[in-house]
Amino acid sequence: MTTQKIKALNIPISKYVKNLNPNEKQINYKFDFGSVAEPGYTNVSASLEYNPSVGYGFNTPVNMKNVTAAGSGAGSDAVQFLTFGTKSSNTFNVDLPNGLYEVAVTLGDTSRTSVAAEGVYQVMNMTGNGATDKFQIPITDGQLNILVTEGKAGKAFTLSALEIRKISDKSKTDKTIYISGDSTVCNYYPIGTSLQCGWGQMLPQFLSNKEYQIRDMATGGQFARGFRDDGQFESIMKYIKKGDCFILEFGINDSKYETEAEFKEIMRDMIKQVKDKGAKVVLVTSQGKATDFDLNNVHSAVDKWYRHSTVALADEEKVPLIDLNVLSSKYYTAIGQEATAKLFMSDSLHPNRAGAIKLASIVASELKK
Repeated sequence: MTTQKIKALNIPISKYVKNLNPNEKQINYKFDFGSVAEPGYTNVSASLEYNPSVGYGFNTPVNMKNVTAAGSGAGSDAVQFLTFGTKSSNTFNVDLPNGLYEVAVTLGDTSRTSVAAEGVYQVMNMTGNGATDKFQIPITDGQLNILVTEGKAGKAFTLSALEIRKISDKSKTDKTIYISGDSTVCNYYPIGTSLQCGWGQMLPQFLSNKEYQIRDMATGGQFARGFRDDGQFESIMKYIKKGDCFILEFGINDSKYETEAEFKEIMRDMIKQVKDKGAKVVLVTSQGKATDFDLNNVHSAVDKWYRHSTVALADEEKVPLIDLNVLSSKYYTAIGQEATAKLFMSDSLHPNRAGAIKLASIVASELKK
């Protein structure tokens, strides 16, 4: 019997997961949260408590609420998480055979929400009603525990739909490039059409997904200490392994929170922790603003945003450096002020889609070297 037919009969997950034909390893669960379900989805109401005999449900349904949503189909309703946080026990639990899974998330109505699973962040700051994204996650204890959590204080955090697809029987992620950074690097939603973009969002266009998956953990306004201490670096350290790569880029916001000496040591600490896991670190400097032209129409931002400390740190710790600051300035000088301005948002700092694509192409070219 196929998975879809079993779902249509509302047979508990545990009844068919344990008895899968060895030649039928494909597992694909589709959950529609809220009051009703679209065809092809399994309905999950806020009141559904996890039961081992069913194999899915909320750990603490008293902290869940059914709500409407502005989307269509599976996105027309949702559940709201009334308590949250990466360590919260208020999770949606799904029994799964151990292995590697791809999890696709569709939010309900929410301005900014992060997704957590297994006690750490998985996707950062999804923005806008009905936002979608996906991530890989290894299951090693027979159960996925997932929730949506705070991306912006005081807002509702809602989940409309969830699709879980088994990729392989191995319980570890594919080779991965993890990206840290700020608002010039992070994802913007909808990922495929947003006007403003971070270069990390565009990097998959230039690197084969057969070699690496890319996890962009950057967030707007972030700085080195915040990334290390507030959960994003913890997520990376939970999964990073030999053969993976960690791109470390900060500096734009750091002078507000750390001295340059402190910045350098925080960055050094992250480098050493990643090296201890057997993964590679690549340091990246921040690009300048569209307006960083001198009277001779030469673009330069070499003295900005703790760049000199990043360059020195790469030499001291013997890690590769992508000096995006200098490389992007060379390109901006070549195309001139007017063309450069067209690659940025109106604030002259944040790249638009075309600008992010160009920066990503530079980073990818250097990574391949």
